Amino acid sequence: MPRRHPVLAFLRNTWRGLTSMRTALMLLFLLALAALPGALLPQYSLNPGLVDQYYDDYPWLAPVLDALGFFEVFASPWFAAIYLLLFISLVGCVVPRTGEYVRQLRGVPVATPRNLARLPHHTRATVDHTAADTISSARRRLRRWRVAERTEPGGVRTLSAERGYAREAGNLVFHFALLGLLVSFAIGTVFGYEGQRIVLADGSQFCNSGPFAYDSFTPGTMVDGTGLAPFCVRINDFEPTYLPSGQPTQYRADIDYQGSDDLASGQWHPYQLAVNEPLRLDGARVYLLGHGYAPEFTVTFPSGQQRTGVVQWRPVNLATLLSEGATTFDPPGVTDPAHLRERQLAITGLFAPTAAFRGEMLTSAFPQPFAPAVAIDVLKGNLGINSGRGQSIFEVDGSMVESGQLQRVARENLRLGEQLRLDDGTVVRFDGVTPWVSLQVSHDPAQLWVLTFALLVLGGLGLSLSVKRRRFWVRATPPGPDDPDGLTVVELGGLARTEAAGYGEEFDRIAADLVPTGTAARLATVGTSGDTSGRKDGE
Repeated sequence: MPRRHPVLAFLRNTWRGLTSMRTALMLLFLLALAALPGALLPQYSLNPGLVDQYYDDYPWLAPVLDALGFFEVFASPWFAAIYLLLFISLVGCVVPRTGEYVRQLRGVPVATPRNLARLPHHTRATVDHTAADTISSARRRLRRWRVAERTEPGGVRTLSAERGYAREAGNLVFHFALLGLLVSFAIGTVFGYEGQRIVLADGSQFCNSGPFAYDSFTPGTMVDGTGLAPFCVRINDFEPTYLPSGQPTQYRADIDYQGSDDLASGQWHPYQLAVNEPLRLDGARVYLLGHGYAPEFTVTFPSGQQRTGVVQWRPVNLATLLSEGATTFDPPGVTDPAHLRERQLAITGLFAPTAAFRGEMLTSAFPQPFAPAVAIDVLKGNLGINSGRGQSIFEVDGSMVESGQLQRVARENLRLGEQLRLDDGTVVRFDGVTPWVSLQVSHDPAQLWVLTFALLVLGGLGLSLSVKRRRFWVRATPPGPDDPDGLTVVELGGLARTEAAGYGEEFDRIAADLVPTGTAARLATVGTSGDTSGRKDGE
């Protein structure tokens, strides 16, 4: 025999191993295991601030996890490799099985084994019917089975019956639906997008006009942000509900919205937006993620002119909504850039919805604004806003403080309505609190397909687990010329193609119908389902 090329043999064996069902199941388990870091660890795509916080909390571990891609799991090469291998494995496994299943549907049940007594379920008896009548009676009893009649030498009649083809159909539906899920997820990643935006709950609006309208925007591979469905959302009010312990029970925002058809007419529609109850609008879903507060400061400059600032501050304690942030002001009437940079003003510090003081230290006792207060530093000088460097809205540029270009000129604790006066006559007053809500807009064109394939996965799995694949055979041997009784010998045999508990009882019921008690003498006992490994179909 010609010697096979080792490279071709290696490729063939690798392909067979990759497309085996065992490999597909291992890859599926590995994919689920690989997704765990994405659920347990903060992700850059969802909340970069939490990643920075993780760096602060675990300075030695975070760089290692970041180098391994654990902070961007679903965009990492190793996750994509597992995803692709699972897809290839499922295709290579399911397609041949589909062809084999089609051939089984087009075929006929296998011939009756020569020795039915070797099967785990078997019975032999004699009846006073002819062989043809016995087979006809068996066909009527097995009318919902796939059957095939055959004639053997000597006038022996046989019937082969098989049932449970839907089991393999359920398996194929499950695996094809799993393939559909993978493709749907990929389509959603390529053609979908996701963005977050903080909106003040004072009638402020947000419009889905482009990536610039978001605080953070994560587009799909094929999304450039120019073809987003236009719609607008207006936040009128926000009403949280808390237990006495401070645990939230419900977040609900009173909003109005305009779809793409309403923008020209200016018509608004009311809606109650709640957590896990998104607003579905023009193929997108608007989620309510969370909320916080924006303290309101009024600055009266020495010239008598006033400026009011309402900027969202970031919660640093989610249980009590103790928040930190920075509200900045440019002095009025100053047009010269050099003078403007020298006289900018920033109010930074902590905000407590329900103030609780420990000496001079401010903390919060409850997440609702029952007794608002702030602990602020007033900074004056160059904020570095025009430096060209990206800056967070929640803090000032620390390098400007270190260089001395931005100096602290006052530090004070203020309750609602209180004020402080700077040395140059500037007055800073804490005037009020405005709640803000965090919105997330998600667009996934394959969302309906994901739901459909997920239901098919469950349906296919349920079908494959509930249906039993089993076979039944009947052999009717007519009496010979030397048989004084003239009775027909009937042999029955059954075999479960899978480990199917309960087939013994079903076999007994069928056998009792075909060989009624009192008309036959059993020459063998009915077996029970056991280990049928090693038996061939024709045995």
